[in-house]
Amino acid sequence: MSMKIKPVFVIAGIVIVLALIIVFSSVRVVQAGSVQIVTRFGKVTGRILEPGANLITPFIDNTITYNTKKVIYETTSADKLHASNADYRDFPVDTNTKDGQQVNIYYTVRFSVDPAKVTWVAQNIGDEHDLVEKIVKTDSRIWARNIPREFEAEHLYTGNVQEVQARIEEKLKPLFSDNGIILDEVGIREIKFTDEYVREIEAKQIEFVKIQTERNKAEQAKFQKEARITQAEAQAREQELLRQSITNDLIRKLWIDKWDGKLPTVMGSGTNLLDITGFVQ
Repeated sequence: MSMKIKPVFVIAGIVIVLALIIVFSSVRVVQAGSVQIVTRFGKVTGRILEPGANLITPFIDNTITYNTKKVIYETTSADKLHASNADYRDFPVDTNTKDGQQVNIYYTVRFSVDPAKVTWVAQNIGDEHDLVEKIVKTDSRIWARNIPREFEAEHLYTGNVQEVQARIEEKLKPLFSDNGIILDEVGIREIKFTDEYVREIEAKQIEFVKIQTERNKAEQAKFQKEARITQAEAQAREQELLRQSITNDLIRKLWIDKWDGKLPTVMGSGTNLLDITGFVQ
């Protein structure tokens, strides 16, 4: 004989289930490093839920989550897109230098959502994905394309990208701030040139090294020549001074210094006689 379930138990069970659904629907747990904006029937209410457990009106209220921790947007090559640890990944920016060289810009933007402006962001832009697409991606790519056009290719090739990086950051800071974003850093990781231009630059560098080597050799030869001339002039001057210093008195002194004490008065042979008595008087 089958047992019949009393209607009262069925109703009680339904009530319990509905109560649990209502309870769970009314609780929003906000994770650390994020905030949630409450919307009611799609309209932003302006209420901000902080990290922790929060209560909302079930079935009426909904929430939009914004990450207040550092978020990274990065451009990278297609083969490295999946290996990147960035929160948002994109392809590099292609542009030209002032002298017409084609380059690809690989850069990183680190930012966070301003907690004080999340209500405005929710009302005027959308969720975090919309914020990245409409502001971070759009504005950063615009200036990453425009700023390098003000610089010669050689200036960028030699690694002097700090000025370009600073200029891009200078342009983005006020734009981001106006749209509820705190810009932490813009970093240019690489400016990639065409293979043809790289070969051309390397050839110029090799030629420059050769010219410098030949110039150094010429300078060295010139120095050695001048050194020889200086040495010869010094020797000639020394000989001239020596010649001028040799007098009869000096010759007499040198002879006396070497005299052995014997005093010959006449030296010579045959009819050639030398009287040296004058030297010792």
